[in-house]
Amino acid sequence: MSQLLDPHAALIATMVLVAAADEGTISDAEIETMTRLVANLPAFAAFDRARIGEIGRGCAELLAREDGLEIALARIAQALPAPLRETAYALACDVAAADQEASQDELRLLALLRERFELDPLVAAAIERAARARHRRV
Repeated sequence: MSQLLDPHAALIATMVLVAAADEGTISDAEIETMTRLVANLPAFAAFDRARIGEIGRGCAELLAREDGLEIALARIAQALPAPLRETAYALACDVAAADQEASQDELRLLALLRERFELDPLVAAAIERAARARHRRV
């Protein structure tokens, strides 16, 4: 992950961080969710999807470092203006909910994101509740 991220790369990196929180493994449901979000959300309308592999590889390389998570969180937060921080958190919650139950590692990462993004606790709770509702199965 390069030193400077653009907002699109920061949004993608946020999703990858949450998906990889479970010992570095990304489930098929998480990949499907990320693919659907990038394909359908207005935030990605101008995004060049050919960059996804490059961004993912950069995330993996950074996370392999001892201080990689902290660096990634700092770069993501720096790249996102305040309104897109809520968007990034919503994307993170959707990825965490993709498997129907968020792991402890994913929950810890979501807590780090809430703190780093300086999200209002009520806003964060509403985003989390909405993600659970969207991913509930019949």
